[in-house]
Parts: sequence; C-alpha cells; structure tokens
Amino acid sequence: MKYAVIGVGGVGGYFGGRLANVGRDVCFLMHSDYEYVCQNGLRVDSCRGNFLINPIKAYKTPEDLPVCDVVLVALKTVNNALLPKLLSHVAGPDTLVVLIQNGIGMEDDLQAAMPGLQIAAATAFICSAKTGPGHISHMDYGTLTIANYSCRDKGIIEALVRDLTNSGVETFQAEYKLARWRKAVWNMPFNGMTVALDASTAQLLSNPSTRALIYDQMLEVINAANACGVKLDASFADKMMANTDKMTPYKPSMKLDYDNGRPMEIEYLYTRPLAIAATAGYPMPRLQMLEAQLRFLSSK
Repeated sequence: MKYAVIGVGGVGGYFGGRLANVGRDVCFLMHSDYEYVCQNGLRVDSCRGNFLINPIKAYKTPEDLPVCDVVLVALKTVNNALLPKLLSHVAGPDTLVVLIQNGIGMEDDLQAAMPGLQIAAATAFICSAKTGPGHISHMDYGTLTIANYSCRDKGIIEALVRDLTNSGVETFQAEYKLARWRKAVWNMPFNGMTVALDASTAQLLSNPSTRALIYDQMLEVINAANACGVKLDASFADKMMANTDKMTPYKPSMKLDYDNGRPMEIEYLYTRPLAIAATAGYPMPRLQMLEAQLRFLSSK
C-alpha cells in the first residue's frame, strides 16, 4: 500500500518513519523542514533503535502528493480546518484517512466537511517529540490503537495493522468510542495539569495532592464514558497511573505547545468531551475547572 503522512512531528514522524524504515512506500508532506529533509533525511532516535530515512519521499505542497491508499494525519487538531484542502489531492474514493490525534469529535467534523471520506481513528500511547528539523526523539512506549469510524473496506484496516506490526509498532484494534474515551482517561488529566502547574508527569505523580487529583480526574472521564454508553471500569485508571509511574519523565504535547507559544488543543481535548458528557447527564467539575484555567492561560 502507498502511504502519506500529514503532520511529521513526534507522532507522525515516528509511525511514518517506522513504515518507511521497513520498505513501505511512504510520502511525507513537509512544511518548514522540506529542504532540510531532502538533503539530510528524517532521523528517528528511538529507545527501540535509531534509524534514518534517507532518501525520503518528501513533498512541499498537498497538490504535489499522489493519491495514496492510507493517509496518516498527525496534525495538531487546532489545524483541522485545513484538512479538506490538505486531503483534496491525496485522498481518492477508496483512500482511508486515519486521524492520529488527541481528543473527541474530530472524526464527526471531518466527515461533515467531506461526506464520502473513509475515516478511522488512531490513539497513540507514546512519548515522542520533534526536537529539531527532521529529527524525532522517541523516549518511551509506542503503541497504536486503530478504530474504524466510517471505513467501508475492513480489509484496508487489516492491511494497515499488518504493515504497522511488521514495522515494529505494537498495534491493536478497538471499537471507535471506546478507543477515544479510553485515551481521554490519560489525556484530559495529564495534558492540562502539566500546563496549569508547569510540571512533568513524574512531578505530578510524586506529589500526594496532585497524584490524588489526577486520579479523581481520571475517574471523572471514566464515569463520563459510562454515561455516554462506553463501558470502562474504574480499574483502568489504576492501569494508567501504573503505566505513567513507569514512564520516562515526560512533557505531553499540550505542555510543549504552551511552552513554545503555540495554540493548545483545548477544543477537542476538553470542550467537546465536556459538552458530550454534560449532554449525557454527567458533568465533570474538576475537568471543567481545568478547561477554564487552560482557556485563561491561552488568552495571556
């Protein structure tokens, strides 16, 4: 299959790089790094083995991209209004677009904008960041969960899972709403709290007060998911806490965005799931307060 990657940062660069590293046909849509990667390639320094993609199939404009079988979208959701334009040439009638993004509700909005598009969601549990031009640093974990949203051809999802698995990515499939809410259990507490308290994940968990608050926020997300008809057990919070305890001290994507003066992904990470939960009859007061703090910080 022919792949395209839109959003070649810590997530897109890592997973797209893994596919290219085992010989899959991968096209990378670059922006500011285009000239650099054409000369130097895409470098991935990984806790599971470093590699370099050079030569690389890099493209500077979406109009130059060929039609591909699968498009991996790893843009920040603050740029999702650009997706119809970015996908207009690379996505044909049989193309699967996979949104490797944080939050809830992105697939609904993209489908409304492009009704015939085949879409899947993907949730990544990974510590990875872009640390320089054409340079990805992968520090820990690296799993990917694929969930069908509107794909008519289940075979293309199976082929995607096989290619990812063969590239060294531990890949799973899950039901769509379960995948999105399960990732929110980690994302909603940790992304916002690292910004609001200017702390790493390890610092938040090492302090008894913030550790308890993180746990209570996780339970709010789990209870909201259940109110929305998604079965999640409270023990999942314990699993996420244990996994984060073992994680390399880490600044999530929202913290990196805030520190570097970039817009934060508040809409899909907080505003949308909070509204969905409230409609289902389950408000999340702790996370509503966190959203308000993030809105204030983003306006400064």
